[in-house]
Amino acid sequence: GADSSSSNNNNNNNKGGDDAPEDIQTVMRRFQERASVAVVTDDERGNADQLAQEDGDGDDDDSRDNETKPVSKRKQRELSRPSVADLKRRVKRADLVEAHDVTAADPDFLICLKGVPGTVPIPRHWGRKRKYLQGKRGIEKAPFQLPDFIIKTGITELRDAVQEDESKMSAKQKNRSRVAPKSGAIDVDYRTLHDAFFKYQTKPTNLTDFGDLYYEGKEFETRTDIKPGGELSSTLREALGMTSESSPPPWLINMQRYGPPPSYPNLKIPGLNGPLPNESCQYGYHTGGWGKPPVDAFGRPL
Repeated sequence: GADSSSSNNNNNNNKGGDDAPEDIQTVMRRFQERASVAVVTDDERGNADQLAQEDGDGDDDDSRDNETKPVSKRKQRELSRPSVADLKRRVKRADLVEAHDVTAADPDFLICLKGVPGTVPIPRHWGRKRKYLQGKRGIEKAPFQLPDFIIKTGITELRDAVQEDESKMSAKQKNRSRVAPKSGAIDVDYRTLHDAFFKYQTKPTNLTDFGDLYYEGKEFETRTDIKPGGELSSTLREALGMTSESSPPPWLINMQRYGPPPSYPNLKIPGLNGPLPNESCQYGYHTGGWGKPPVDAFGRPL
C-alpha cells in the first residue's frame, strides 16, 4: 500500500511539472500583449478615423439597400392604374374613354356605365379651375320677350295703357295709389286666357335635350340640323354641276351601285327608290341620264 501511494504522488508531481511551464508562458504572453504599446502620430490617427468612417458609411449604404422601403398608398394606386391605351384595348366602347378615367376605382365598370343608353354624362366643368359661367358676368342679359300666344291676348296693350296713366300721375297720386290700390285695372277675358294657354300655347324652340347642359355662349349658336331630302337650292345645284332641272345628282350612280345611305335606309331618293322628278328626266348612262332604272328583287323594273 505504501508503494502504491508513493507512485501516485510521483505521477502527480510529474504532471504538475509538465503543465507549469505552459501556464507560465500563457500568462507572460498576455502581459506582453498588454504592455506592447504602439506609438501613433496625429496624421496616422486621422487617416485611421477616416478609413473607419468610410467603412461605416459603406456598411450603412449596404444596410439601406438591404432594407425594403415601404411604398405609400398613393404610389401603390399610381402603379396599379392602367394606361389609357390599355383601358381602350380591353373595353367595348373605346370612344368613351377619357384621360381621367384611369384614375377611377374601377375604370372598366365606369366605361360600362358610360356606355349604357340614356346615361347623362357628368358636366365637363367639374375638373376645371374656372368657375361655372364665370365669363358671363360682363355680358348684358337680353330682356325677356313674351311668347306670341300671350301677346295675342292683348295683355301688352292693357299694360302699356296702365303704365302711360301712371306716368301722368303726380307724386301725391302715386303714393295714394300705393296705399289704396285699385283692383281690376288689367282685366282680360277668362276665355281669352284659357284659349291662350290651353289652345294656342306653343313649345319653346330653345329647350335643351335630355342630358344636355347649358354652357357659355350656347344661346348665340345657330342650329345646323341638316335633314335628309328636300329641294336643292340653285347655289347648291351650280356647285354640284347640275346645269338644268333634269340633271341627276352626282351621287346617284354610286347609290344605285351600293344602295342608299345606311343611316337613312327608308329615305325616298329620286332615281334610286323613288320616281323621277319630272318627265324630261330619262334613265340611262348618257349625258344627263339617271343611270339604271330601279328594279325589285326579281329584276323587274319598279
